[in-house]
Amino acid sequence: MKCSAIVSTFIIATAPIYLLAAEPSAFGAGDLSSPEPYGLTSSEKVILETNDKLKKVALKSNSQANQLDSLRGRIDGLQSIVESISKKTHNNKINLQKLKEEEKLGFAGTHEYQARLNESIQENSKNIKELKLSILETSKLLDKINAHYVAKAEYNSLVKSINDFKVLVAKELKSKKRREVNSIPKISSPELYNLAKKSYDKRYYTKAIANYEELIKRKYRPAYAHYMIGEIYFQRKNYARAISYFKKSSQLYSKAKYMPTLMLHTAISMDRTRDRAHGKSFYKAIIVKYPNSKEASEAKRRLR
Repeated sequence: MKCSAIVSTFIIATAPIYLLAAEPSAFGAGDLSSPEPYGLTSSEKVILETNDKLKKVALKSNSQANQLDSLRGRIDGLQSIVESISKKTHNNKINLQKLKEEEKLGFAGTHEYQARLNESIQENSKNIKELKLSILETSKLLDKINAHYVAKAEYNSLVKSINDFKVLVAKELKSKKRREVNSIPKISSPELYNLAKKSYDKRYYTKAIANYEELIKRKYRPAYAHYMIGEIYFQRKNYARAISYFKKSSQLYSKAKYMPTLMLHTAISMDRTRDRAHGKSFYKAIIVKYPNSKEASEAKRRLR
């Protein structure tokens, strides 16, 4: 009995440590290399869908190329058979003509051989007719595949267009970031911190993000700056990006007073990106670590 009580006490005491240790591993949103990526931004979703389309086009192209090679081989084989049968038929006709001439001259035993030759000619004619029909059907199938065939040059052109689009987007993002940085006034970090907070309170989110990014660059309260950018993306319902900033903030300073809110919004973001298993683990961690907080009450409600 005493042993059981000790074990129970140990589990309760170590539960918060276990849950908190599991927190960083729950952050995995936006990983395109994952077999089942989740929490993707709109740009990441476009890239993922484009990669899937390229893979499908490549598979279709390879499959069609194999089918074409197979059909071409089949047609060549059929043509060879037709030529062989035609040659035999021609030779049989020559032999039949010779037999007829011999019969006229009075040679005996030619009737039976002539009958066999006639049967052979009829059989060969039938085979040729069937083979021609088969060639016709195969040619129609080949034409159909050629009509929908994705040529290698076309596939390469599609890949180039996708890559050009990625480069264009990257340039635009860099240009936008430069514009945002250049618009930041040359003031002290504490002043910039207050300016960022005012922009956030007025819901000037784009300006606030630029200011907080500058604070991160200056290494002035970077954990809080990451948290605030995460909050902005959370308000904008860009949950994947919110998770990534919340993760960085918790890594920089895990004892901040805003941690209950950070963990709750992380859990909600994971729910919204359909990563419910990790979201559930965060709700439980909030309840264990901050049992008397309003965030814990909300976590219990959402778990129910």
